[in-house]
This record gives sequence, structure tokens and C-alpha cells, in this order.
Amino acid sequence: MIDLKGIEVKFGDFTALKDINIHVDEGQFYTFLGPSGCGKTTTLRTITGFIEPTAGQVFVKDKDITHVPVEKRNIGMVFQNYALFPTMSVYENIAFGLRVKKVNKTDIDRRVKEMAGKVDLTEQQLARKVAELSGGQQQRVAIARALVTNPEIICLDEPLSNLDAKLRVQLRGELKEMQRKFGITTVYVTHDQEEALTLSDCITVFNKGRIEQTGTPYEIYNHSATEFACNFIGDINKLEPSFVRAIAQQSNRPMNAEKPTYIRLERIHVNEPEKGNLVAFEGTVQGREYFGLYFKYLIQVQGQVLKCIEKNDGHKYFDEGDRVTVSLDPDHLMTYEAGDQA
Repeated sequence: MIDLKGIEVKFGDFTALKDINIHVDEGQFYTFLGPSGCGKTTTLRTITGFIEPTAGQVFVKDKDITHVPVEKRNIGMVFQNYALFPTMSVYENIAFGLRVKKVNKTDIDRRVKEMAGKVDLTEQQLARKVAELSGGQQQRVAIARALVTNPEIICLDEPLSNLDAKLRVQLRGELKEMQRKFGITTVYVTHDQEEALTLSDCITVFNKGRIEQTGTPYEIYNHSATEFACNFIGDINKLEPSFVRAIAQQSNRPMNAEKPTYIRLERIHVNEPEKGNLVAFEGTVQGREYFGLYFKYLIQVQGQVLKCIEKNDGHKYFDEGDRVTVSLDPDHLMTYEAGDQA
């Protein structure tokens, strides 16, 4: 559906993107993930036509659109601040793109009302000014305006970042449900790892204008290809060389303790029966945080503090100072070459 081939973008002497190659399947929810300034929004704007690449090509359905103007690409866009017209009504905002395309009034009315229904906007809300709506309602207006022209692709640039945490989670689910309902190819930009993991069919992790890794959420999280991706996706423990040597000795496996080695929090078990490939060490609880569904513990083990999470089963939890047994499977360690964290 979408192919970026050898994309490079420069702003003067600064190279914002270098050798970007991406393939997005039709109907896919595809996310660009990374910290601020990593190139994800620049890549999105290259797809939509707001930025013309210095080198490389953009294809949609095998057609080269690299130099096609924005308005002729048939791509819907939802901006971070929604870019709505605050003094216009919701109806007028949604109808705007259809009027630009000179669609007749009868069709505009039918399509605006149909689209409003699909994104759960009422007829009463259609008559209101955008400025009178909540953040969540404004987001629905922005999505409706992007979809009403029947684009082949919709691009969303951090559309949830201006909302409070509870609304963000709620609308995240609604957004994914809408995407499934419309079946539209979606390219989504975010710096929020949880958002990316829960929404996406495929994720590309960006760092300093380059691609670190592309894969499913499961692959990105459980099999991080680089040290940067490993650190950026979710919380993680970096193991001290002395601890790596202790794991190698107990498991009788060859390990290079000088290479950066990591393990996810949920891969560490507390006071569980030893089984399979698990290796076990004595430790002391240094701290505890309560999250409702689970506890997060800080445990002093082998000269370092490990973070781990344990499900809240309503029966047991550990207090600061408790002696515990920490176990882990060496197969769950992620090891990288020194200097990989560029």
C-alpha cells in the first residue's frame, strides 16, 4: 500500500531522515514510535506531502507520489492540535474538505451526517461551535473531517497527547475500534510506548533520523533488536556484569558479562518454585509501589537493585526488608554489542 524507499530529508546542513525504508500493508494500523526529534513526524509529513524528500521515493499502491501535491494524494490528516476552525460549527468543520472538492450540497449533508454517526457525534453537537466541545469530542471531529472525503490512508500525528490520562486510554480503544470498522490504512505517530503497543499491527522505532527496528508489538517488546529499542520500549533492568557472571555460572552457560545485558520486569519472579531453566538468588526488598493490578518491587540482588512486578492476587505482598528468592530464565536476557545505544 505505502512504500518509502531510501527516503532522506535535509533541512540545510541537518539530516532529519537517513535511508528510511518502510512498507505499510493495506488496512494496517502502522505506528511510528520514538522520542521527540527522532524523525517520526518528518516521515509522516513526507507521506502526506507537506515535506518533499531530498532523496528517495514515496509510493502508494505502486504509484510514485513523491512530487504529487498534498491535496491530490487522497490522504486524510489528523494533527496533534486537531487544526480545527474554532469559530465554525462541527458540521462546517467536517464539511470543509468536501466543499473544497466542490461536492454538491445534498451529498455533503448526507456524508457529514453519516460520518458524524460513525464517530458518535450527535446532531446537536453538529450544530455547536468546535470551541464549545471537549478535547475528546474535538478529536472525533478531526477524525470525521479526515475520513469524510473517503481517503485511501489516514495519518495521525500524536492525536491523543493533549488529552488527560483517563480520556487518552478511553479514546485509544475507540480509535482502534474505528480503524477496524473503517478498515482504512492508518499511519500513527506517537512517543507513547503503551499507545504503540496496544494500537499497532506493526511498529517502526525511530532514533536520530534512522530506523532502529520494525516489527509487531510482540517482537519489538520481547525481541528488541537494538539496545536503544530495548530501553525505549517499556521499563527494563540493565544487569551489572557481576550479576551476569553469576547467572552464567549457575546456569552453566557461556555469557559475555561485558556486553550490555537486560531483562524485562515481568520476567523476574519472586518466591516462586524453581522449575525448568530458572536460576535463583537471595535478595532483600528495598521498596514497593502499589498499582492496583500489580506491585512493583525494588529488590537488592547480587550487588544491584532489580525492578520486578508481581500480580496483585489479594493475598500476598512483600514488605521493605523482607528476604526473598528472585528467579529468572537466562533465555529471557537480551544482550547487545557495546556502544549499540547510539
